[in-house]
Amino acid sequence: MPELPLPPSRRSFLKLGGAVGAGVALGGLRPFAANAEVVRPAGEDLVPESRATTLWYPSAANEGKIIEQGLPIGNGRIGALVGGDPAADFLYLADASLWTGGANDVLQDDGQFPYETEKFGTLGLLAKLRIAVPAHTGVTDYRRTLDLSNGLVVLTYRHQGVQYRREYFASHPDDVVVVRLSGGPVTGSVTLEPTRGEPAAGAGAFTGTFANGLKYACTVTTTGFSGSDVVIVVSGGTNYVPDAARKFLDASLDPLALAKRKAAAALAAGARALRATHVADYRRLYDRMSVDLGQSPPDKRALDTWARLVARHDEPGVPDPELEASYLQFGRYLTITGSRDGLPMGLQGLWQNTNTPDWMSDYHTDINLQMNYWLADRAALPESFTALADYCLAQLPVWTDSTNRLFNDPRNRFRNTSGKVAGWAVAFSTNIYGGSGWWWHPGGNAWLCNSLWDHYAHTQDKAYLARIYPLLQGAAEFWDARLLPMTVDGREVLVDDHDWSPEHGPQDARGITYAQEIVWDLFEHYREAVAVLGRDRAYGDRIAGLQKKLYLPKVSPSTGWLEEWMSPDNLGETTHRHLSPLIGFFPGDRIAADTAPRELLDGVRALLIARGMDSYGWATAWRSACWARLKDADRAYRLLLTVLRPSVDNGNGTAPNFFDMYSQGSYTIFQIDANLGAPAAMLEMLVHSRPGVLELLPALPSAWAASGRVTGIGARGGFEVDLAWREGKVTRAVIRSVGGTRLEVRAGTWRRTITLRPGASVTVRPG
Repeated sequence: MPELPLPPSRRSFLKLGGAVGAGVALGGLRPFAANAEVVRPAGEDLVPESRATTLWYPSAANEGKIIEQGLPIGNGRIGALVGGDPAADFLYLADASLWTGGANDVLQDDGQFPYETEKFGTLGLLAKLRIAVPAHTGVTDYRRTLDLSNGLVVLTYRHQGVQYRREYFASHPDDVVVVRLSGGPVTGSVTLEPTRGEPAAGAGAFTGTFANGLKYACTVTTTGFSGSDVVIVVSGGTNYVPDAARKFLDASLDPLALAKRKAAAALAAGARALRATHVADYRRLYDRMSVDLGQSPPDKRALDTWARLVARHDEPGVPDPELEASYLQFGRYLTITGSRDGLPMGLQGLWQNTNTPDWMSDYHTDINLQMNYWLADRAALPESFTALADYCLAQLPVWTDSTNRLFNDPRNRFRNTSGKVAGWAVAFSTNIYGGSGWWWHPGGNAWLCNSLWDHYAHTQDKAYLARIYPLLQGAAEFWDARLLPMTVDGREVLVDDHDWSPEHGPQDARGITYAQEIVWDLFEHYREAVAVLGRDRAYGDRIAGLQKKLYLPKVSPSTGWLEEWMSPDNLGETTHRHLSPLIGFFPGDRIAADTAPRELLDGVRALLIARGMDSYGWATAWRSACWARLKDADRAYRLLLTVLRPSVDNGNGTAPNFFDMYSQGSYTIFQIDANLGAPAAMLEMLVHSRPGVLELLPALPSAWAASGRVTGIGARGGFEVDLAWREGKVTRAVIRSVGGTRLEVRAGTWRRTITLRPGASVTVRPG
């Protein structure tokens, strides 16, 4: 038998990685750069207020609680939280690339990475904008609204008999934040407030430089603060570029000069043109999906958003499907405004209230970053996903170099005891400079690849698959070097080396279920990529051989649960927040509800029951998605309601502004993952898809069963679905191909196999 080829050498792979990184800098992730010429729509097309999906509030945000009460706007690069005080308004501005720290590639004495704000770094605030209209106190008819349909925050009130209006938005085409005050005469002032003591750089501007060399600036300009129509434009950014060859900095870029040009150009366009351009750009994405889960009672419709959340919690027997539909659309709003062609969303996305956020507002690679992107393709927003792929490609050269230099450090308790190392790995936390923080996370590369592959599964885009192929191959090479032979029940199998099941239990266990499942998933997808692209067939055969020898978990005879470790005993916390051993069930597909042995499914179910029905928001969202895959609509929906419970007394739950709050005991912090993971679980209740199979209403809750309609649901295999139902039964489904050709459609016991050309559609009415 001929010898199979070994993985590419480190030298050749780093050369490839450098080329990939340079390519991304030219054509993928967009840094702060000069605008292309903005194309203005001929007219303006706003969804009328009577038909718009909105969140609304009868009072301004408390600045001390802005993370819970401020309303978010963003364009994927720059974002803000809006306060909405008529007399003393405030916006907290953030830029996704405003990161301290660096490559962080000097290990600590334990072989792990530093994890602090100097070497690893942190995201923080860009500036605060204050708008003072001192006379506007004692106003009436106050209403503060987040208009999800048009992508606007709107403030209306009456003062001395005059109806005033403010609009706030972050335009992607113009790359600025815009505030417009209209309705009547106003006299006031605008102040741009730095948050780190930066010196002024002329009127309404400042600049700064971090110790890592990152330059940044911010500026504000207005039409003049008097009269009946005041326009305020804010621009700011950094000299970050997604290019490892330049150490992620463009030394030639002057952020202040660029910010001033952008602000001046936007101001010259005028308020109507700016809003029309923004709304057209936003609605092009938002309007791809409509969500109708049923009608809510009139008394619930009359409530403001916070009162409505409280009522839903206090009256669990009274459904409010329109509230839940708006929560799903809020997740889509955050995806559109938080993830375009810039950096991906980390723990808090674009929205900050401090320069010292918990966990540095980083990218956590053991669920949180991945969960942030569960929603995009399911919710008809595939363009928003590519920020994650562009980020991984830009980081790849540094990740590869760090892995080959540092992973087998003798102090690293997770090192490869085989003595071999190849490919790339990351730690549990990553930053934007190729830097890792905290502990090494061997399974992190495979889980990131699971997310990257899932986008291909939805789109069937071969050009995209070719772009991410180096990531898939590098991760496969890492595991080729890491896996160890072990004899189990008289058979030689391959197992993960010393590892930790995130984030509990022993740190030196071999063959943990989390790693075995996610590596099986990685190998499966790498083999498919080899076949689709026609590359590296011999190495694909090698990976196939390794995959066949992987140890796969079994059910514990003592607990009845799917084992988390290669042990029948529970070595961790029974109700732990993480569902690490269930990664092969969700988001993976190896254990499927209709094909897996009953014993295995019973073990999954038993472990889910043991984990419980209450946890942090992201953990509850993950549980909900798992129960949806088990077709247990009641538990899946109950867990959604747990995410939606009002956050009071520093508890887990949903804040007035719909942000998910993570309890830290004496205080809470915002984490965006549940805001994106829970809506993804909602869509899993309506549609389950995997290549070749599409199941309609697998876990429809009784609260939505009377009637409903959702359009634009993304399905793996390359399809989109419009779905309508009544009395719990599918009445009509339109299935469109975006690249897929054949699948079996299921609704209860009904089955039909369909074949479509890309771009074609078919309507089915299950009988």
